Amino acid sequence: MKYIHFVLIVALMAGACKKELTGPGPEDSILNYEIPEVPVTQDYTVGAFYTSFGGWNANIKEVPVVGRYAMPAGVIPPEVMAKHIDYGVKSGVDYFVFSFRSATRDANNYRSDSTLVRGFLNANGEAKMKFAVAYNFNTGTYGGISAGNPIEKDKARLAQFFEDFRRVVPFLTHAAYQQVDSKPVLYILNAQTLFSDNNKAIYDTLRSKLKEWGVTPYLVGMQDRWTPPARYQIRFDHCVDAIIHQSFSSQNNNWDRFYLLPQVMDQNWQYSKKYFADNYAADYIPNISPAHTWLIGTPTSTNPEYSRKDSGALFSKLCNVAKLNASEKTRLIMIDGWNNWNEDTQLEPAASYGELYLNIVKKQFKK
Repeated sequence: MKYIHFVLIVALMAGACKKELTGPGPEDSILNYEIPEVPVTQDYTVGAFYTSFGGWNANIKEVPVVGRYAMPAGVIPPEVMAKHIDYGVKSGVDYFVFSFRSATRDANNYRSDSTLVRGFLNANGEAKMKFAVAYNFNTGTYGGISAGNPIEKDKARLAQFFEDFRRVVPFLTHAAYQQVDSKPVLYILNAQTLFSDNNKAIYDTLRSKLKEWGVTPYLVGMQDRWTPPARYQIRFDHCVDAIIHQSFSSQNNNWDRFYLLPQVMDQNWQYSKKYFADNYAADYIPNISPAHTWLIGTPTSTNPEYSRKDSGALFSKLCNVAKLNASEKTRLIMIDGWNNWNEDTQLEPAASYGELYLNIVKKQFKK
């Protein structure tokens, strides 16, 4: 009798196990899909963020083809910038984006940023490449503004904010400045931290003042990576013309995202693009990186490494995801960045991989 009971129990367990095995598996995941290759029937407009740095981090193992360089106080060797422009044109990068900080509250860094832009313009004498600027907004610079301490709480501080944009009008009206819909494209970094009781009023005033100064801008606000589109409604709703996330493919410290990075980015971007268009009247600009490492800044890091050991295979997939989610109207793509050696996200050629990533950009985004 005990033997019969044992057999029945084993049979029931086997049946239960068999039933469990027929349930959902990895193949049923929403992320288990192949992303179709998007053919290039029309050129995309590609920009690359340009990084300013004063010295060379000793932990950087890659060596630029042009040799190690720095730009203290924004002064870059003319031959280095000239070579960067040539490489950019060769790769199909249409414009570099240079950061500028507050002229009224961070004067030294503003002078450094302006010097670097002038270095580009001097080396770009034949106008081979376009350029744009990105306002690097900093809450600390503006007296630690917050939701409880909005920027308009201090009229002098708000006036200084608008003055920062007036200072760069000569760049915005330059013949080599990048335009979108016949408007100079103006990026605002950390736009999600522009704390105001009425962000639309801030942007409406900014547009009005820029118009007085002879500029009708195409404004692009940046928000945190991996953040849902509805999180910053108060900051972006009918405020900017387009929204860009910080690069999803850089500083990714989550293994679950890392292993399915193209699919995870594709799902996020599909949803974000539609949400921004339907709710904020804003276009979307995909932002990608060629690689990323934590080990330069934190040599003991165990975070996942988006390395260059795959001969550019992952970057090619991310370029394709960017094409799939780019605006049909503007076809804008951003790459972060051109020369960020401190995080190994650079497109710029290095001795170890040559012009591999330049060639991928050319193939993925130009006819």
